[in-house]
Amino acid sequence: MVGSGALVLLLAAASLWYGHEGRLLWLPALGCIWFVLVAQFFRDPERISPTGDRFVLSPADGKIISIGEAIESPLTPPGVRVSIFMSPLNVHVNRSPMNGRITRFEHNRGKFQSAFKPAAARENEHTLIVMETNYGTIAFKQVAGFLARRIVFHPRTGDTLRAGERVGMIRFGSRADIFLPDTVRIGVKLGDHVTAGETIIGEFIEL
Repeated sequence: MVGSGALVLLLAAASLWYGHEGRLLWLPALGCIWFVLVAQFFRDPERISPTGDRFVLSPADGKIISIGEAIESPLTPPGVRVSIFMSPLNVHVNRSPMNGRITRFEHNRGKFQSAFKPAAARENEHTLIVMETNYGTIAFKQVAGFLARRIVFHPRTGDTLRAGERVGMIRFGSRADIFLPDTVRIGVKLGDHVTAGETIIGEFIEL
């Protein structure tokens, strides 16, 4: 944010110093547009998470692009994978889907291909977080996309998280995958727009 503000001031100063009859006025205009876009991307609104410890909340803002049997799942049995595409216009702060303890954390280097591609979850740079909850094991991935160049995840193995708690972000367009056991009733469908920490992805059913 500070760097973008400095860029705006620098471009404005350059246009005033070198401009003649307004020919360089597009420079500060372009800088202001960039500043607004960056400010939009890094916004971090407050969220109110629904009560109910059986609920699985969305870890990211975005659009549901895939629901189906999990492939290369960290869970045994594999369960279901729900994929969420995060456009550059979405809030990119990620949140914990449930109350639970992190039992596994990995940060894997990789490519930066389109997050829409099925292979992106495996080949792109990503993190994997496995959590043990009161109702079973769940997992989620932060997957870098074509524009994303940095994945941030603050907690580490052994940390206890609260449902809806901020855990990190993926910068500039990406994807989040969540892996759920078959004991979760999925409550979203393809094309749905979800909100991190607020939208209920599914609910653990009573056996």
